[in-house]
Amino acid sequence: MSDSPPGKPGPLPFIAHHVSEGAPPAIVPAPHARDWMSETRDAFANRCLPLLIANQAGWLVLSSSTVRARWDGGDALGNLEVEHTDGEPPFLAKSHFGHGILTFTLPYLFRTPPGFNLLVRGPANHPKDGASPLEGIVETDWCTATFTMNWKLTRPGLSVTFARGEPIAMLVPQRRGELEAFAPEIRGMYDDPDVARSYAAWRESRSQFLEELPTPESPANRKGWQKHYVHGQGPDGITAPEHQRKLALRTFRDRSKAR
Repeated sequence: MSDSPPGKPGPLPFIAHHVSEGAPPAIVPAPHARDWMSETRDAFANRCLPLLIANQAGWLVLSSSTVRARWDGGDALGNLEVEHTDGEPPFLAKSHFGHGILTFTLPYLFRTPPGFNLLVRGPANHPKDGASPLEGIVETDWCTATFTMNWKLTRPGLSVTFARGEPIAMLVPQRRGELEAFAPEIRGMYDDPDVARSYAAWRESRSQFLEELPTPESPANRKGWQKHYVHGQGPDGITAPEHQRKLALRTFRDRSKAR
């Protein structure tokens, strides 16, 4: 029996076949929180719903050990030193491509439904000093090979650490060909009168709010920030029917057979 809401399609399979010995790295639904967002003044970054939704839009692969990497700026494999300071083998990280690229072997063969790719990227809105994630898209509905997650170290001489339990990759299934189906256009604002009216109403509301905000005890000052987008509402108060304030990704269930 499907556990999907009425009127929505049933769950799509997303399978991770563990292909190596030892305990596999954990794969978890990405959480909404980011430490740096909570540490902003008055945690104002947590008011940004687009950021919060992006934070949750995928599954995170967590490092099974603490990895320390240092690049001296050279292109050879040996110019990147990789050290595992805890955890149990087999270790995932190594210098494989040179050029200061830290490679994590993901010991899974992933399977998505027919027509779905897998975007393999760095964790959303999770900046890391000295390292930049390299993204890839894999056709996981047929590919028989595993793949790696790679980070380009950007600051020679800086030691970069991935702690055990820290996300090293984010997995985002996406339908193949969907982006190519879009027919993008640039139009003038007033080519669509309804869009123009809605935008003008929002702009006026926003300007008035910002003008009142510095005034103590004004409605804007007491409110602190506008919440139209958070509530999925336009200036007319009508709520978007499919507005989302959070995601609820399913957890990977361990159905592996004993070896």
